[in-house]
Amino acid sequence: MNNGNLIFGSTQRERMHDDNGTGSLLPQALAQAKQALLQCRNIAILGARDQPYQAGFYVPQYLFEQGYQIFAVNPRRVGQVMWGKPVVARLTDVRAPVDMVDVFRRADSLPVHLKEFLAMSPLPKVVWFQQGIRHDEVANTLIQHGIDVVQDRCTLADHRRLGLPRCTNAIPGT
Repeated sequence: MNNGNLIFGSTQRERMHDDNGTGSLLPQALAQAKQALLQCRNIAILGARDQPYQAGFYVPQYLFEQGYQIFAVNPRRVGQVMWGKPVVARLTDVRAPVDMVDVFRRADSLPVHLKEFLAMSPLPKVVWFQQGIRHDEVANTLIQHGIDVVQDRCTLADHRRLGLPRCTNAIPGT
């Protein structure tokens, strides 16, 4: 099994200084994040919310508007329809292949979800811990299973910052 990559969130500083002293993201990490956003079409939102002012709503709403297929995962919202699909209780309840899991859960809850991440079939290409969320042990385990990990970054902000086009050609069966 191939190891995944830690795209952002390493223990080293993710910013470097150019000759002008301004901070910029490490080029390799930025390229990997761009690649992840370009290759992933189907995104499961772990911790999806139904309040427009919460990041667990407005970030996936933005991604949906950009053409991504969004699958809401939240046991408290089962029975609702969000982004055109029924909300499911667990990641393993999503009935389509998931390229990325975008996580909107507290870091201390991530070990509980680790088995769920690894039980997905097929495994996601990327698990993306949203801004403010880091858990190095969970990240390292996912990496050992061939899953790329992004920690402490916002998919909405990075998508905008990179100037990425709308997502097209979502995976069939969604």
